[in-house]
Amino acid sequence: MKITWSALAVEQAREIASYIALDKPSAAENWIDGIFESVDRLVEFPQSGRMVPEIKRNEIREIVQGSYRVIYKVQETQILILLVKAYRQKLKENEI
Repeated sequence: MKITWSALAVEQAREIASYIALDKPSAAENWIDGIFESVDRLVEFPQSGRMVPEIKRNEIREIVQGSYRVIYKVQETQILILLVKAYRQKLKENEI
């Protein structure tokens, strides 16, 4: 299974890392590393993330890294990383 990041998810991750780096660059680097490690595990275990509570669709799932959530869609041949958001932000159906 292949992992594909949407342009929006890449931009969101970049913005979050930049914000974290304002206080502590090493923490931003660790955060990015953690995100990629968590996402890489999806290749073997695509269903390991939980269903997004706001959406309640089996193919839309999320993994949590610290206080951020990585929202993804499981497709037949790939995992599409849709969004990276703060955990406290609610997701709306029209965002995916």
